[in-house]
Amino acid sequence: MINKKLFRVIIKQDEDEYFVASVPSLPGCHTQAKTLTELRKRVKEVIGLCLEVAKTNSAYRRRITLGEPAFVALDMVEV
Repeated sequence: MINKKLFRVIIKQDEDEYFVASVPSLPGCHTQAKTLTELRKRVKEVIGLCLEVAKTNSAYRRRITLGEPAFVALDMVEV
């Protein structure tokens, strides 16, 4: 059986209406796409690439943060 890992992904939409995703626990792990469906596919691909780099690059592997803080909230503030 293959061990699956779960990664927290932050998704935002930029001014050009592209969806941009980043994986906080994997440094430099970012991607973008025009649709959420395509973004989800690309996120899996970029996580896989980062994990491949981690296999052979000990400096990158040390930068990976396991046990990242849990997401607390997203809020709107009017000023």
